[in-house]
Amino acid sequence: MGWQVAPHSEVRRLAPPAGSVGSGLHAYGGMPYAVLPSGTAVVDGSTGQISGGAARTDSGHVYGDLAGGAEELLCVREDDLGDELVAVDLATAGSRVLRSSDGFFASPRARTGRLAWVRWDRDVMPWDSCEVWAADYRPGGQLGEPVHVAGGRGESAFQPVWAEDGSLYFMSDRTGWWNLYRWHGGRVQAVAAMAAECAAAPWESGYANYVLLPGGRIGMTVQHGPRHGLVVVELGGEVRPVELPYTFIKPFLAAVGDRIALIGASPTRSQEIALAATDGSNRFEVIRPGTRPIDDEQLLSVPEVMRVGEVTVLFYPPAQPDGPSPLIVRAHSGPTYGVDYRLDWEVQFFTARGFAVADVDYRGSTGYGRAFRKALDGRWGTVDVEDCRNTALHLIATGRARKGAVFISGASAGGYTALRAVSEPDGPFSLAVARSAIVDPSRWTRTAPRFQRPHAAALTHSRAKILPQDIKRPVLLVHGDRDEVAPIDDVTELAGGLPDGRLLRLDGVGHYLSGAALAAALEAELDAYRAVLKDSAG
Repeated sequence: MGWQVAPHSEVRRLAPPAGSVGSGLHAYGGMPYAVLPSGTAVVDGSTGQISGGAARTDSGHVYGDLAGGAEELLCVREDDLGDELVAVDLATAGSRVLRSSDGFFASPRARTGRLAWVRWDRDVMPWDSCEVWAADYRPGGQLGEPVHVAGGRGESAFQPVWAEDGSLYFMSDRTGWWNLYRWHGGRVQAVAAMAAECAAAPWESGYANYVLLPGGRIGMTVQHGPRHGLVVVELGGEVRPVELPYTFIKPFLAAVGDRIALIGASPTRSQEIALAATDGSNRFEVIRPGTRPIDDEQLLSVPEVMRVGEVTVLFYPPAQPDGPSPLIVRAHSGPTYGVDYRLDWEVQFFTARGFAVADVDYRGSTGYGRAFRKALDGRWGTVDVEDCRNTALHLIATGRARKGAVFISGASAGGYTALRAVSEPDGPFSLAVARSAIVDPSRWTRTAPRFQRPHAAALTHSRAKILPQDIKRPVLLVHGDRDEVAPIDDVTELAGGLPDGRLLRLDGVGHYLSGAALAAALEAELDAYRAVLKDSAG
């Protein structure tokens, strides 16, 4: 199967050169632009306001989840009190509030006299309980009587899309798996039932795990554990896989005629934009290759997918393995996330320097159905730690890892898991590295962004806080002083009480590290591991 880089592809800048495009809606953002007849409306990444395409907004809210139409721009706006569904008139730039809530809204989608949207309560996360609603609507007017389509307590429904015939498609996990459904004539029916996740947990607004194609066909992602694939649901209901060189597909599909545009990657291919044919030919065209070239594919560490107890692990051997190796067990930044089965340059940084790396899809991860995803509620810092510990012990027992040279690292929620793992007196880990870590889950229910406070409440328990006297091994804490997701105060307090801990404070840095901050964090992490190895060798 061949591929080619499209010679005709061209990139045009749609945002002002001095501006940045990005939304802070619900802390994690989503859909910060919309293409309109009058131009392109974008959310300014520094102010959170909409500009362009004759649309202007006030400075008292954060905007996102933009959807354009011929006469209006639909969007969601947020402040400390809640969310509003808003329509911005493209002729007058005036805005109207269609719905308001002390909870959350997402995905306003209009078509032929109807409007659909998603909502969830302020005390739940959208991957736990989320609803799809619809109502009659004309631009310039108000909503008709809303109709509840799907979702509620114990069911997560989202990603509404209108079809040409007036049907409304959406994702729901009513069977325990996020599958695709169709609402038509007041009835809901499954489109392609399967024991697989066909949607990503909605950390951001505007995800698109499926697209409607000409002729009533549907393109859709399918996830089995860490492995992602693409399928086409034919008009008669047959589900046909599309062959691609990718193991990871971002939830941002788009239809281009009868082809599907996607962002894909694999352990040997960095993320790239491609067009996939859906006619059974398995042809695809790379529109934009990855931004970082691969100099020598043979130097890459390609993971082995293994099962350890109840969990799936991606095990990366060192680039040049020579017997049992120093091992870094990584707890992903979820908990409601999962390991990315794709080229990860942070992993390659360590495997190129003689370390093995194990990425653990601990209980609570996405990709294994609702029951697995809920397994961490009320048990954060216990079952996730158990899964990481069992992974380390398995790799030691099978000769893949060297006893006494096993470390654990994690960022954000994974940083909390890493710190809890070295609070065990007899655990296998010699050191923990915690980047942008959460330290006190109960306090995090108050300091976390409004969107994530229910997540913290669901995960925490009476003994969740990490205390200095609990930690039994050396730690390296890496934290930005402008972190708004996990404020630095808790980490500073923890570091001050640790006799064998170090805090790398990154000035002017937020929750996510990149560029020079990320480079400094990786070098500090490497130095910490090497110091332990040197001491053990001495």
